Amino acid sequence: MVKSVLCYGDSLTWGYDPEGPGRHLFEDRWPSVLGAALGPQVNVIAEGLNGRTTGYDDHLADCDRNGVKSLPTVLHTHMPLDLVIVMLGTNDMKPAIAGTAIAARQGIHRLVGLIRRHDYSFDYDAPDILIVSPPPLCETGDPVFAAIFTGGVEQSAMLASLYRDLADELGCGFYDAASVARVSPLDGVHLTAENTRAIGRGLEPIVRVMLGL
Repeated sequence: MVKSVLCYGDSLTWGYDPEGPGRHLFEDRWPSVLGAALGPQVNVIAEGLNGRTTGYDDHLADCDRNGVKSLPTVLHTHMPLDLVIVMLGTNDMKPAIAGTAIAARQGIHRLVGLIRRHDYSFDYDAPDILIVSPPPLCETGDPVFAAIFTGGVEQSAMLASLYRDLADELGCGFYDAASVARVSPLDGVHLTAENTRAIGRGLEPIVRVMLGL
């Protein structure tokens, strides 16, 4: 039986190309790489939205970027699910959104609760959850991105330890994407094709274990 994995994220999951700007080729995005590595027995669903936050409104956005608000609809759209991979928090680093790592941790905590307590139809079980900490921001010469993410370099460096402890507390899987990937200094936020591919490759072993493959 084919298993289903939902990848719930932001522009790092969507595949924003800092060298473009634009979108990475389908085969270079980490959910695509993960799906190719896992093979036909796993359906990997990419649900990335530029600017998505864990649970905070962006009042200047062209769409609803609040991850808490959109998650129930996404869960219902793709059920039944065996695993949800959540990689969010980068956009929470914007001072206009939240600006702190602890705010992102609280948002992840809320998302985990939504996944576990969602009213799935047909008696489907809640999926397992893998929390992924995104690679931290880095210094950039891009004046716009540097201003949007003021203070974010320091705050984003705390995400991995906060997410790891939260995953232990809640009984979720955890993966630190910074163990294999670094953001590009071109904008200090996004990933080159090689770095996003590396996340897909790095996730494969833990996803296999969590799916019992």
